[in-house]
Amino acid sequence: MTQRPEKLEIRPRLPEWLKVKMPGSPRYLELQNLMKGQRLNTVCEEAHCPNIGECWDRGTATFMILGEICTRRCHYCAVTTGRPNGLDLQEPRRVAETVEAMGLSYCVITSVNRDDLPDGGAHIFASCITKIRDSSPDCRVEVLIPDFGGSWPALKRVIDAGPAVLNHNIESTVRIFPKVRPKGNYELSLELLAKAKDIDPATVTKSGIIVGMGETTEEVLETMEDLRKVDCDLLTIGQYLRPSRRHVAIDRFYHPREFEELRQAGEAMGFKHVASGPLVRSSYHADEQHNAASLGITV
Repeated sequence: MTQRPEKLEIRPRLPEWLKVKMPGSPRYLELQNLMKGQRLNTVCEEAHCPNIGECWDRGTATFMILGEICTRRCHYCAVTTGRPNGLDLQEPRRVAETVEAMGLSYCVITSVNRDDLPDGGAHIFASCITKIRDSSPDCRVEVLIPDFGGSWPALKRVIDAGPAVLNHNIESTVRIFPKVRPKGNYELSLELLAKAKDIDPATVTKSGIIVGMGETTEEVLETMEDLRKVDCDLLTIGQYLRPSRRHVAIDRFYHPREFEELRQAGEAMGFKHVASGPLVRSSYHADEQHNAASLGITV
């Protein structure tokens, strides 16, 4: 019997507003070599961010600390999942040296999930902030943290180091959350953002939502309301782009007009800044968001 060929999945054609040019400028290559020389990872590369060319041309990058292997498997994320190998205690020093070499006035630090560590890697986050401040005192540091398994002492350790912005992404709506983040917890993410304000009311908090994974617009608005209930200051909303056929399928592409409507809705809810657009990601123009929050205005 002749075996039927396996049916190939057709990849949806990207709309014009999601097409970007391939990176490769001299500034991009310079930063790429710098990262490799310092043995540092960036979420820009690991998560296949579409803005890597633009951001690296501007001299900005999001450092991904605690290794390149994540202990969780989120079904929208391109970062490698597995069992991490040890802990690099010299990483904060190398991050600080790179920030100084780049002459950054603003940097973002994120990480893989490290559920194998008692504090989820909070001390490495705190050390990065401290060492960057020592060598580049004018550089503001934004951290995009995991949930630390709900360890509030770990969260306090990061906040006590004094980040300019504390970011933790909710990523999706309460109904879709279990499908795309099976090891995460929607309520825990909200609780973490609320707890950050309890620990230090002056903390500027931030979160992000990825759309196009099966949620409705009404559910996105409900998630935005949930974030405001815990006094989240800043918000990013961007289009989900499927990293591979192993990841959750794209449900639909939001039109730029819909992103603008979500931005306006977020401003009406009281967010100090809402970055909403097809190519927006957590650290996209993060310095502009921080400036808006510092001035206490909506942009």
